[in-house]
Amino acid sequence: MEKKEGAERFIVVEGNIGAGKTTLSKMLADDWGYRLVLEEFADNPFLPHFYQNPERYAFPVELFFMTERHKQLQQELSQRSLFQEGIISDYIFFKTLLFARNNLNTEEYRLFQRLFNILNAAFPKPDLMVYLHRPVEKLLEHIKLRGRPYEQSIEAEYLLQIQQAYFDYFRANSEIPTLIIDVEAADFIQEKGHYGQIQHLLQQSYAPGVHRTRIS
Repeated sequence: MEKKEGAERFIVVEGNIGAGKTTLSKMLADDWGYRLVLEEFADNPFLPHFYQNPERYAFPVELFFMTERHKQLQQELSQRSLFQEGIISDYIFFKTLLFARNNLNTEEYRLFQRLFNILNAAFPKPDLMVYLHRPVEKLLEHIKLRGRPYEQSIEAEYLLQIQQAYFDYFRANSEIPTLIIDVEAADFIQEKGHYGQIQHLLQQSYAPGVHRTRIS
């Protein structure tokens, strides 16, 4: 399905760990001829120390992740113009704040948030943010199947915390059109009909705020 003229040009696909956001982003970018922005996981020099002493090293760990994401998005989004193809990204910069809230104490988080707001101010807002929602038990199944060793210790409680943090963000930031798609019963990789439904949904126009739908 081709992207229709005049539809959104900067789309962010978000979701919890194991929701399928990167896979969907790649599929859409390939089919629509959009430029693809995937989060880069650079080696964080503070990570080994963080595992040994999380209270001491949580702040530099999160600061390193934030600066790496900022550098990548600044490079990618600064190239955007009316004459370029659209952009699809598998993350939005705000996820930096979302994950930091789980690791930092109150004072560290307050300072981190101030730094984040300064860096975030220069980024254009996406024309549409898509959030793929799956129940936690499905996320755990996907995490186990893809077999990344560093993910195998993730627990349901942590995924629930991340999910709640996303929903809190959506409620507090209503200026971005946000489409929450329940994909519990969907397999957009194997089922062309499910993938087609998602493409159709992303071609619609949405007012700022949260919109919810389901693929079945």
